[in-house]
Amino acid sequence: MQEIKQIYHNNLGTAFYWRKDNAIVLDKVQLVFREMGFYFTQQELQLFKRCIEDSYIQNRCCDDCELKNKCHKFLLKTPCSQIDLAVSMEELDAVKDLVEGTLFKINLDDYLYGEGMN
Repeated sequence: MQEIKQIYHNNLGTAFYWRKDNAIVLDKVQLVFREMGFYFTQQELQLFKRCIEDSYIQNRCCDDCELKNKCHKFLLKTPCSQIDLAVSMEELDAVKDLVEGTLFKINLDDYLYGEGMN
């Protein structure tokens, strides 16, 4: 039996639930990218999404720079106050996709298998 249930993945990383005692642990999501793993609640995942949006806003001044997609100057805060990440714009785009895709899939599953069932 698999120890995880994948939620979403892209070229940067993956998001999944852990399985314990043949049951899926739904209270936290494991997010893995760039050799790092974060174990977030859904609320912390929403906070991380806002941190990503804030990073885009703070780094608008680099729009005209030809190196912005390869530069590792972009600071990405996380819901863990002690941890900030240095990322390139390409990585920021991929993390954004990973987090938003994960939240979308969680919300879709909640609807389909919860309130959306007749």
